[in-house]
Amino acid sequence: MSLANFSLSQLEQNQDFIRRHIGPSESEIASMLESIGATSLEDLIQQTVPGSILLQSPLKVGEAKTEVQALAYLKQVAGKNKLNKSFIGMGYYDTLTPNVILRNVLENPGWYTAYTPYQPEIAQGRLQALLNFQQVTIDLTGMELASASLLDEATAAAEAMGLAKRVSKNSKANAFFVADDVHPQTLDVVATRAEMFGFDIIVGKAVEASQHDIFGALLQYPGTTGAVSDISDIIAAVHAKKGIVAVATDLLSLMLLKPPGEMGADVVLGSAQRFGVPMGYGGPHAAFFATRDDYKRSLPGRIIGVSKDTRGRPALRMALQTREQHIRREKANSNICTAQVLLANMASFYAVYHGPQGLLTIASRIHRFADILAASLKKAGFELVNSTWFDTFAIKVGAQKDAIVAKALAAGLNLRTDIEGVLAISLDETTTRADLQAVYSVFTGANVELDISAFDKDIMSNGSQSIPAQLVRESKVLTHPVFNSYQSETEMLRYIKSLEDKDLALNHSMISLGSCTMKLNATAEMIPVTWPEFGKLHPFAPIDQALGYKQMMDELSEWLIDITGYDALSMQPNSGAQGEYAGLVTIQKYHQSRGEGHRNICLIPSSAHGTNPASAQMVSYKVVVVNCDKHGNIDLADLRKKAAEVADNLACAMITYPSTHGVYEETIKETCDIVHQFGGQVYMDGANMNAQVAITSPGLIGSDVSHLNLHKTFCIPHGGGGPGMGPIGVKAHLAPFLPNHKVVGVENVGDGQVRSNGAVSAAPWGSASILPISYMYIKMMGSEGLRKATAVAILNANYVAKKLGAHYPVLYRGRNERVAHECIIDLRQLKESSGVTEMDVAKRLNDYGFHAPTMSFPVAGTLMIEPTESEAKAEIDRFIEAMLSIHGEIIKVESGEWDAIDNPLHNAPHTLDDICDNNWNRSYDRKLAAYPVAAVARNKFWPSVNRIDDVWGDRNLQCSCPDIDSYREE
Repeated sequence: MSLANFSLSQLEQNQDFIRRHIGPSESEIASMLESIGATSLEDLIQQTVPGSILLQSPLKVGEAKTEVQALAYLKQVAGKNKLNKSFIGMGYYDTLTPNVILRNVLENPGWYTAYTPYQPEIAQGRLQALLNFQQVTIDLTGMELASASLLDEATAAAEAMGLAKRVSKNSKANAFFVADDVHPQTLDVVATRAEMFGFDIIVGKAVEASQHDIFGALLQYPGTTGAVSDISDIIAAVHAKKGIVAVATDLLSLMLLKPPGEMGADVVLGSAQRFGVPMGYGGPHAAFFATRDDYKRSLPGRIIGVSKDTRGRPALRMALQTREQHIRREKANSNICTAQVLLANMASFYAVYHGPQGLLTIASRIHRFADILAASLKKAGFELVNSTWFDTFAIKVGAQKDAIVAKALAAGLNLRTDIEGVLAISLDETTTRADLQAVYSVFTGANVELDISAFDKDIMSNGSQSIPAQLVRESKVLTHPVFNSYQSETEMLRYIKSLEDKDLALNHSMISLGSCTMKLNATAEMIPVTWPEFGKLHPFAPIDQALGYKQMMDELSEWLIDITGYDALSMQPNSGAQGEYAGLVTIQKYHQSRGEGHRNICLIPSSAHGTNPASAQMVSYKVVVVNCDKHGNIDLADLRKKAAEVADNLACAMITYPSTHGVYEETIKETCDIVHQFGGQVYMDGANMNAQVAITSPGLIGSDVSHLNLHKTFCIPHGGGGPGMGPIGVKAHLAPFLPNHKVVGVENVGDGQVRSNGAVSAAPWGSASILPISYMYIKMMGSEGLRKATAVAILNANYVAKKLGAHYPVLYRGRNERVAHECIIDLRQLKESSGVTEMDVAKRLNDYGFHAPTMSFPVAGTLMIEPTESEAKAEIDRFIEAMLSIHGEIIKVESGEWDAIDNPLHNAPHTLDDICDNNWNRSYDRKLAAYPVAAVARNKFWPSVNRIDDVWGDRNLQCSCPDIDSYREE
């Protein structure tokens, strides 16, 4: 093709990233448009989207930048962050990510592009890593049962409060006690949650807990300034009053300290950040949460359990709460989507890599450094606040405080400064002898040399007194072979690879999950995440050291405000589910400001995501379900009737647009008007923003607040079930009620008001270190690319609906028989005539090398398919071929050609063990089982286990690593 007739300016307009992000080529787009009966992408938009909500002007994001340009610009911005050596602590520590984990997990799409393991047969690798995480938690905390991670330490503490209320025998009590040595950000988040639940918070000395009528208490061990105290008697005293005790702790400290479980704790929680996960200006980091076996059915979040497959082999899957969001809905214990899988996996690999001896060495070195520095400062005349510690101690400095802080900052050191007349110092894995000298010099004078060896010899001779003798750990940890087998890098690399090979992720094939938007997570977007300028910053560092973060977040906020049509934005919520919660808190605060705090009814359509009613119960809203009509739209008559019935108490309605049924409802503006008419606010779930960007917006439609799933629409990868980010956008009247933060104040975007509200996450800007991903995506797509992405997402979905529609009825369609960015295919008639279930189809897709679409949501017996804009036509056609082939297999069962049980659908997925079995006795061919179409043979993915028995696993719940003999038997 000749380019001679193109001008230089045209040749310089490099839209290479847009072309690479959007899967179909221009010729393929034209072909797909022809097949569905549209003349252009704009014609398709006009056919599909109601004219009343179409944007009349383009976004203000600007022109697309190339990967090189965007990375160079963001590197310059990142350079404005100042990386002082951090001694702040407060639950955040610098750490050394082993390079074998950095390169092969954090930077590996085989780990970061996987989806939540709802299809466990093709997720055994990350499930094993999560089981290891649970085992680490169980061993170090001394508890019986652990979950597979929560969002952060502060929200885990809030979840502990909820558990305490559910299981406490002091059911009449309404107060929760928080010790005054709990981290301040934790108290902030717990207080916000307590207010939403209507609980009273009592803050006081830990020893005073049992003096109050409480259903539970939260203690910190070690305390926020480092003190290590025996809390056994305090726990016993609270138990005597029928209360539940939760203990927030430092996971690494428990290598040396007696675990809270051995002191009687009911819940033990904290952050696994210092197990090899960078501070990242606040996240993402996996929280751990452990409790007693008695409370397993009240455990928040996800839990990985050991079950067995149809061959009787050990197999892992999410246990108990796997489907609680859609079954229990507003009665759910918590929001199951609040997890940090990728980060939990990193932490578990860190424990595997170092093993018990390596972790003990790291913890002991940190503690020795703390002993040396504390002893040297004490000898220099400084008074220590506490006489016990693991890695943190506080120093009374009085009027010298400002001068010492100034010297520290001049030397490139950040100390903890938020306590009046006191400075605190926390040491970590990266601390060196030079760091000790630098801190010592700041306190004593630039020319005073610290004799580290002399202090070290003294401690070795006389012993350390900083951990009380009765609190020295005696029980063994991490005795399972998995933590004692991979200490060489070669073995570790192979172990990580062996688990990766058991998982299907986007680097293998399309993941067509409706409502989950599994799209390209481009490498150029991921690169800045591991830059030290973004990764090594403490979330409570002085603001003037984070100017790069501020500039990046300000620009990203402006873009997201433009995209959503809102007026202000909060970056604090660190998951989509947390965004839902934060948005509802904002609505509640708004009503309270108007003297209408009694409003507590939340209208939710029957088609809504399970996270919606679960989030509503977290702010004590009562859910009233609104019916949908036969076309899947919100029944306006039912909405109007129910809104009128509860008008005086109507707080909000939670809606999704396009609807959860995958159509652009024509009456969406009227829906918003009805809610507003009766005094409610409209919460628009951001799950389907991929069908709105640059075409319409929540603000234009009439919504008041939305969360944005940055891990869906804006390319932050799902990471096997987390991380996520769920910033909320709001109209101006809600802006004053966005979350603030007690440690680092957050100002509203645009209006300059300082918020009086509490925090919803531990860090002021949530999981800030993954925001560069969305920043890079928007920067490289530009206004034009973002609009085209939305249009192609709609095109791909309609193409799938057209190609499958003749064999699988498409359940809901909108105007001109179009679907939005996803479609629901109905299997119920086939199921009735053949006995083949939607589960059979989902598992059979594994044999074709695909992850199943969203199964039985929002309608039982259906599959919801979302191809996204980043899947090429060839891959979509391959998926269509698989679905049509499966339809042919169903017909064989329906006609009686294949037995109802002895068929490849019922027996799917097929493993290599099946195919190699000398006793193959099935009526269908082995090749058909493993290679049902020719395309499969070119890139075969083998499920590592057969279909898993969920019921058996729940009846025989085991949530720790199986005895090695189980694997030998396998």
